[in-house]
Amino acid sequence: MKGRVWYSLYDKVFAKVNLRDAFVQVKKNRGAPGVDKVTIEAYEAALEDNLEVLQQKLKEKNYHPKPVRRKMIEKENGKERPLGIPTVEDRVVQAAIRNILEPIFEEDFLPCSHGFRPNISAHMALDQVSKHLREGYEYVIDADLQSYFDTIPHDRLEAQIRRRVTDGSVIQLIKQFLKAGVMDGASYEDTPTGAPQGGLCEALHNPPYAK
Repeated sequence: MKGRVWYSLYDKVFAKVNLRDAFVQVKKNRGAPGVDKVTIEAYEAALEDNLEVLQQKLKEKNYHPKPVRRKMIEKENGKERPLGIPTVEDRVVQAAIRNILEPIFEEDFLPCSHGFRPNISAHMALDQVSKHLREGYEYVIDADLQSYFDTIPHDRLEAQIRRRVTDGSVIQLIKQFLKAGVMDGASYEDTPTGAPQGGLCEALHNPPYAK
């Protein structure tokens, strides 16, 4: 139901079927290990045991995300952007959260929105631009928000989530990911603002994680 506010979702996040599906998504997306150096293959080798332990930690609210591992990725203009690589287990939890929240917030998007949405690609956005040009529109505006993900204010993000989801346990889990910090080599950095690219806000929407 469009506009509905959801009060109780946490049990759906840690449901075993959701965690198992989340791992399948993480495995499909491939990628390097996080700060704990556990690979997808190693996690899968004891998958059922790992998911059982993970489910219990989430159920008892004893789950604590690890800091993301920073990896600098070169951009087309020669500059670099920081990518945050979560651990495999954190990616599983992030995917599990996304599986539950994504259908709720999908209802709020306009048909013209093409960013970070399931089954919608940049090629489809270009097709829409081409259609508008054929219809007589003359201008295309290309804009980019500098350091957008690095400067997302957590309080405003939480306020937007609460417009549709008021389950405090889900919101607290998201806040834990946002505050988990970053490991740059041997140095730890707090994350009072922003959301590391490759983390919760972009979980499994981007190309495979950096090596």
